Amino acid sequence: MSDGAVDLRHEARGKIYATPIEALNPAQPDLYHHDTIWPLFDRLRAEDPVHQTKGSDYGDFWSITRYNDIMAVDTNHQVFSSEGGITLRSLEAEAETLKRPQRPSFIAMDPPKHDVQRKTVSPVVAPANLQQLGPIIRERAGAILDGLPIGEAFDWVDLVSKELTAMTLATLFDFPFEERRNLTYWSDVMTNTPGFGPVTSWEQRFEETSKCFAYFQDLWDERAKAPPRFDLVSMLAHGEATKDMDRWEYYGNLALLIIGGNDTTRNTISGSIFALNKFPEQYDKLRANPALIASMVSETIRWQTPLSHMRRTATQDFGFQGKQIKAGDLVVMWYLSGNRDDTVIEDPYNYIIDRERPRQHISFGFGIHRCVGNRLAELQLTIIWEEIMKRFPTVELVAEPTRTHSIFVHGYESMPVVIPRRN
Repeated sequence: MSDGAVDLRHEARGKIYATPIEALNPAQPDLYHHDTIWPLFDRLRAEDPVHQTKGSDYGDFWSITRYNDIMAVDTNHQVFSSEGGITLRSLEAEAETLKRPQRPSFIAMDPPKHDVQRKTVSPVVAPANLQQLGPIIRERAGAILDGLPIGEAFDWVDLVSKELTAMTLATLFDFPFEERRNLTYWSDVMTNTPGFGPVTSWEQRFEETSKCFAYFQDLWDERAKAPPRFDLVSMLAHGEATKDMDRWEYYGNLALLIIGGNDTTRNTISGSIFALNKFPEQYDKLRANPALIASMVSETIRWQTPLSHMRRTATQDFGFQGKQIKAGDLVVMWYLSGNRDDTVIEDPYNYIIDRERPRQHISFGFGIHRCVGNRLAELQLTIIWEEIMKRFPTVELVAEPTRTHSIFVHGYESMPVVIPRRN
């Protein structure tokens, strides 16, 4: 870590502990971009684990920061509803969203509609299909790694993390393979605030997402006329519960599947490189015993936490841990904080690839909205590391990565690395 990064984190910690507890606000993208959010969550877990922020750029909202409290909210969909959205949006983003047609998706629905729509697409990530996907992912991972430059710096995010996840997502959609990076681009357009990603204005963002939906409308029209196939678009076009869905609902589900299939896995692949460089003794441990890859994958998903939060809306007045949450209040589960809760996870800030219970993390959520593609994410991360270990003794970080400017996607825009030449 550079001296500048250390100074920045030290300064941020001082400011956070000098701020009155009632004024703490975890919805500040700069804190995630600079990786300085951690002391804020430490304070909230210790001093005010069910915390209300008022008058922020993201409006008023409750923060749930302890592991067990997050699990309690996530598994109580009767009181904490997903209807109306699952991310905390800025007031500016909310105002812009209201100008456009709404795009509901099954992650932002409650039962029973949620259940039947999720069931329609879940076969694509069922164990039988993952077994078929495994060799395809392995072949692609090998080709990606074999094409990397040796002895010179390159961006791991671009050449490896984005590329592997784009290939897998293109296969799930049966999307034209040569155009697969459009999926990466559209995901970045949808998840980044204008000015901090590929677009510079809300109007441009709308134009670019419209191109995405027009493209996928053509795919729907084509597949609806053809016999059912085993891809996500065909499944939606032929599914009993989805074939008559409104086109904006289709677009909402597309956005969910594009983002869910792209951001989480790609940022965990990048996070594994960063973590193993930050904790070189763990990299030594992995080299000495590659059988630890499965455990390392789960530890990476916990330690990285690729999505910082999920949001719910209270359906009724509800007393929770001594606080009175009112009907209509926004309630934010900070998965990033829950995965650093030392009352549940021992030594949570350390990256330990042979933890006794590496799958004990909250990154995939709990309850009915638990990530539908969690096993596919684990499969891609496992395979890429099995292939890395066959080829390279080390992948070395050469500078601090550039992190995403977002309170939702917890990831990396770029990560300069070098694979040393063998002597």
